Amino acid sequence: MNDVATETDHPFVQKAPNRTHGWARAMIDECVRAGVDTFFIAPGSRSTPLTTAVAQHPDAHPVLHLDERGGAFAALGYARAAGRPAGWITTSGTAVANGMPAVAEAAQEGIPMLLLTADRPPELRSTGANQTIDQVKLFGDHVRWSADVPPPSGDVPLASVLTTVDQALHHARRTPPGPVHLNVMYRKPLHPVDGPFALDDPAVQAWAKRTTPFTTYPVPTPHAPVPPALASAVQQAERGLIVAGRLTDAEAHEVLEWAQAQHWPVLPDVTSQLRLGAQTPVVPYAHQIVQHAPDLDALRPDLILHVGGRFVSKQVRHFLRDAPAAVRATVRPAPMRVDPDHRCTYHIETTIEKAIDALPTRTATPASWNGTWQRYNEAVADALQAPPSDLPPLYEPGIAERISTHIPDTHALMLASSMPVRDMQRYATANGTAVPVYANRGASGIDGTIATAAGISVARKAPTTLLIGDLATWHDVNAFALLKEHPVIAVVVNNDGGGIFHFLPIAGHDDVFEPYFTTPQGRSFESVARAFELPYACPTTRNELTDAYQEACERGSSALIEVCTDRHTNAAVHRQLDAHVAAALADA
Repeated sequence: MNDVATETDHPFVQKAPNRTHGWARAMIDECVRAGVDTFFIAPGSRSTPLTTAVAQHPDAHPVLHLDERGGAFAALGYARAAGRPAGWITTSGTAVANGMPAVAEAAQEGIPMLLLTADRPPELRSTGANQTIDQVKLFGDHVRWSADVPPPSGDVPLASVLTTVDQALHHARRTPPGPVHLNVMYRKPLHPVDGPFALDDPAVQAWAKRTTPFTTYPVPTPHAPVPPALASAVQQAERGLIVAGRLTDAEAHEVLEWAQAQHWPVLPDVTSQLRLGAQTPVVPYAHQIVQHAPDLDALRPDLILHVGGRFVSKQVRHFLRDAPAAVRATVRPAPMRVDPDHRCTYHIETTIEKAIDALPTRTATPASWNGTWQRYNEAVADALQAPPSDLPPLYEPGIAERISTHIPDTHALMLASSMPVRDMQRYATANGTAVPVYANRGASGIDGTIATAAGISVARKAPTTLLIGDLATWHDVNAFALLKEHPVIAVVVNNDGGGIFHFLPIAGHDDVFEPYFTTPQGRSFESVARAFELPYACPTTRNELTDAYQEACERGSSALIEVCTDRHTNAAVHRQLDAHVAAALADA
C-alpha cells in the first residue's frame, strides 16, 4: 500500500465490462490499496465477479483451493505468519458455512481475516431459490464486524462500497484484531458481458486516479498505563515469574531482554517464540519441572507476569493456579481474559513493548531464584538427552525431539492440536534452531491443520514443517492439493487413532474406549501421498526419520513422511519418560 496519494493512470476499475464487474473490481482494488493482496478462492458461480476481479488485478495474488473450509484455514495460516489479513472468497450457500471453523479459531486468537462471501439478491432470499441460505450475520459474534453489501445498482453510490471495505479492514486490524465479513449480493449476469458502467461520482473519479484507499484508517495502538501499585510490586518482587503465551518475534525479543535484566525465569509456551533455541533465563522444560520437582515450594513465585496469549501446558496452568502470588498481571494488547482459573489481579491492555518500557528496570530478585529454575531445567535436559535404553526404536516424544533438532532455519513449524503440540512443548530440544512456531490453539480443533501450514508457506514464501497426527490428517486430507505449489513437509504420526485419549480418564472404561473415542482408521497414508504426487517415506527408527526429514528439507518441495507408532506403547513411553525425569529432578 502506498502512503502518498499520487496521481496515476489506473484503468483497472474504469475498464470493467459492466457495473457488476466494475463494483467487484473496485472492491478488490480497494483491498489491494489497503494492503490485502492475497486471496484464497474456492470455485463457485455466484462469486464470479469477485473471482474474476482477483484473477485480472495486476497486483493481486490468488491461491486456489477446491474446498472452502481448507481455503479459510489457509487464509488463517497466511495471516498468522504475515501479520495482516488475506481475503477468502466463496460462493453462496453452505460454502459460506464451511468457513466457520477457521473463523472461530481466528476470533479466539485475534487473527485478522477478510471474508468475502457472494450471495443472492434480496428478491431471491427466503424463496426457495437454489443454493440460497441466510448468510446475513452467519458468523455471529465470531466476527469483529459484518455488512450486507447490496447488489450493484445505479441507486447505490459506489463510494459507499469502498468505504465499507475500508471500515471492514479497519475492524479486522484494530485491537482486538479478527475476522470481518462482507456478504456481497450479485444479480445475473455474473460473467463479464458488456454493459453500462461509468465512474460518474467526482469523489470516486479522484480515487481512481490515485493508489491509496478511499478512506485511510491509522491503526490505533492500545496503551493502558501500568498502575503505580503494579510497578512497585514488580520492583519489590523477590520471586518474579514470567509466563509467555503466544507472542510475535518482536514481542518475544522485548520479553527476553527484560527478563535477562531482571533475572526472572520465563516459562515459555511453544508458540511464544522463546521455547525453541531457548536462551537464559527461559525455562524450556517448565512443564516437567512443575510436574515432577521434589520441592515445589522453592519454585513458588510471589509475582506472576503473564505476557501474550494462552499456553498449552495444563501442568503449568495448575502450578500457577495454586501459587501463593498475591499479584498476577496479564499484559496483552487485547481486552479478552486469558484467566480460566480467575486469578488475575491486573489486566493491562497495551503492547508488550509499552508495558516493558513502563516496568522497573531493577528488582529485588536474588540470583538464587533464577538459579533454582535453571538447575532443575538442566537436570531435565540431561535426562532427555540420555533416555532409558529400552525405549522403542521410534517413539512419539523422540519425533518431536528430532524435528526440533534438525529443522532448518528457513522453515516455520506448524503443530497440530492434541499430541503434536504437547509433545513439542515437552520434548523439543532446547538447543535447536529458533524458527517461528504456529498452532491453532484458540479453539484447539484438529481440522484445517494442513491448510493452515500451506497458508503459512504462502505468507513466508518459504517451506513449513508440519507435525500432525493421523486423525487431523484425515480431517484435512484434501488440503494436500495446496502443497503442490506451497512447500510443506508433513510429518504424520500415525498411531491409528486418537492417542491423546489414552491420557484421559475415559481410557479406563474398556467397554466404550475402543473404538468410540480412539476411532482407529486402519489405513496408511502411502496411497494419499501417491494420489497427490508427494514424495513419501516411512521411517522405522529415529535415525531413519532424521535421514528422511533432512532429505525432504534439502529437496525444498513438499513431502509426506509417515511415522507409524502404537497408541498403547506411546502412553507407556510417556509414563516411562516421566519417571525418568522425576528421578533426575530428585537427584538435582
